[in-house]
Parts: sequence; C-alpha cells; structure tokens
Amino acid sequence: MKVVNLVSQVFFLLLMILFLIYFLTGYDSAFEADQNCHSYLSSYDNVSGKYGCDHDTETHQWILYESNDKKEPAKILKKFRYKIL
Repeated sequence: MKVVNLVSQVFFLLLMILFLIYFLTGYDSAFEADQNCHSYLSSYDNVSGKYGCDHDTETHQWILYESNDKKEPAKILKKFRYKIL
C-alpha cells in the first residue's frame, strides 16, 4: 500500500509541476504573443520579405519564421506560445 501511495504522490507532484510550468510560461493572450512576434520581426532586415509571423491555431502560438526561395520548409526562428485557459 505504501508503494501505491508513493507512486500517486509522485504522479501528483509531476502533474502540479507541469501545470506550473504551463501557467508561468507563455503569454497571457494571443494578442500579446502577436505583438511580441511582430516586435521580433521588426528587428530583422525584412526587405526581401523572407521573414514573417504566422498564427498556428492548433498549437496556440505565433511563429516567427524565415522562408527561403527553394521548395524547402520554412525555418522556425522563435515560437510565442499563449495560454488558452
């Protein structure tokens, strides 16, 4: 019985740590994440238009990316995750 109790306490502690990490990191709203993404975007030399910010609704984040002229995927420079709760 002690082992089951210990395992449940460790599981609960890990769950609480994950919740704290989620709520203490990330932006409070999508608007804040958008503003920070575009703020970082303005620091890049974007004359050619290869840098951009895009909203990913599935993962609830704004993504700063660098596209290229080739048919390769864009390179993700920074992610701006926001909280959904």
